[in-house]
Amino acid sequence: MAAANSPNVESVSKPQVVYRCKKCRRIVASKENIVSHDRGKGEQSFKWRKRSGNPLEEEPAECSSIFVEPMKWMESVQDGYVGEKLQCMGCKARLGSFNWAGMQCNCGAWVNPAFQLHKSRLDECHI
Repeated sequence: MAAANSPNVESVSKPQVVYRCKKCRRIVASKENIVSHDRGKGEQSFKWRKRSGNPLEEEPAECSSIFVEPMKWMESVQDGYVGEKLQCMGCKARLGSFNWAGMQCNCGAWVNPAFQLHKSRLDECHI
């Protein structure tokens, strides 16, 4: 009989999160592939402050993208490009973009290197 504190029991009870292409439902990333970043200062981080709103806003907007590590399905990364769009292998829908020099998240944080997937193009599924 397994103990309640056994590692196997804990791993089964935690739901695993995977991200799928909204168009064809192909799995493109999992929670383990996500590269975390510290949240930036929101609109104050952008040079021209083109966005409307209160510049003294305390809480920056939630990140509209996730950043992941480079993966095999990213064909343009495999082809040696420095920066390019990321397309789903199944349906060729645009899921995001990447740049080895880095990119700025909408929260204002700079992520380097950046492999950005837009949350609006993905479904978050709990398995």
